[in-house]
Amino acid sequence: MRTYEVRQGRRAIGQRDATTAQEALMDYVRSLGCRDAEIARLGADALSWRGAVYRAVPVAAAPSHDGLSR
Repeated sequence: MRTYEVRQGRRAIGQRDATTAQEALMDYVRSLGCRDAEIARLGADALSWRGAVYRAVPVAAAPSHDGLSR
């Protein structure tokens, strides 16, 4: 289990603990009311729902606001 930062574009919009980035993303969009049939998987760490693209990045690898790694 690790912590993933969920991002929409450059903006961090949440965090989820999960075993994979895809699991973290699915959990996040389902919490918004998304149904599985509405999701387009774009890769191991990205998906699209209603035209928005969401990505999951491991927290240790997520860049901070000043551009330096945490």
